[in-house]
Amino acid sequence: MNEPMKIGHLRLSGANTGIRKPAQQENVQGIPSFKEVLDRNIIKFSHHAELRMEQRGITFKPETLSKIGHAIDQAAAKGAKDSLVLYGDIAMIVNVPSRTVVTAMDGKSMHGNVFTQIDSAVVVS
Repeated sequence: MNEPMKIGHLRLSGANTGIRKPAQQENVQGIPSFKEVLDRNIIKFSHHAELRMEQRGITFKPETLSKIGHAIDQAAAKGAKDSLVLYGDIAMIVNVPSRTVVTAMDGKSMHGNVFTQIDSAVVVS
C-alpha cells in the first residue's frame, strides 16, 4: 500500500466518487444557454483593431456596440463573410463569422482609402 501512485494507476470504484462532470449546456424550453447568448452578442476586436482604435482615439459606448452587433447580425443573415461596417465617421472591417473587428478607422484616416476583400457593407444608423 506504500507504493507510489503513477499516472494511469488511479481507478475509481463505485458510482458515487464525488467527481462530477462539467454541467452540460442545456436548452430548457427553448431558452438559449449562457454561451449561446455570449456567442451571439459579443463583438471581438483583433489586436490590430485595438491598436488602431487607440491610435485614432476611437471608443464605443455599450449602446453603440449593440448597434454594431445588430449590423453584424444583418450581414450574417445575408451570408456575408467580410463586411465594411460604417458607423458615423468610423469604418470597420469585420469578419462576420467570427464577429471580429479586424481594423477600424476614423473619418480622417478613411479618405483616399480603397477597401478590398470585402463582400458587403452595412451602414449603421
